[in-house]
Amino acid sequence: MKFNIEYEQEEDGRWLAEVLELPGALAYGKTAEEAISKVQALALRVLADRLEHGEVSSDMLDIKFAAA
Repeated sequence: MKFNIEYEQEEDGRWLAEVLELPGALAYGKTAEEAISKVQALALRVLADRLEHGEVSSDMLDIKFAAA
């Protein structure tokens, strides 16, 4: 499964990144790269939790991130 990340700079200068396929998976960073790294780590934690609880299928084991 491919996860798409959208990111933008907020008015206060912080960057916000969001994984579109995982509602609520968003993270802030001082730079775009930091926000993207944080949201990727968060997405992996969410997926690990879902795998542990049997909430995802094995097709999600091939993971790709694309930042736009």
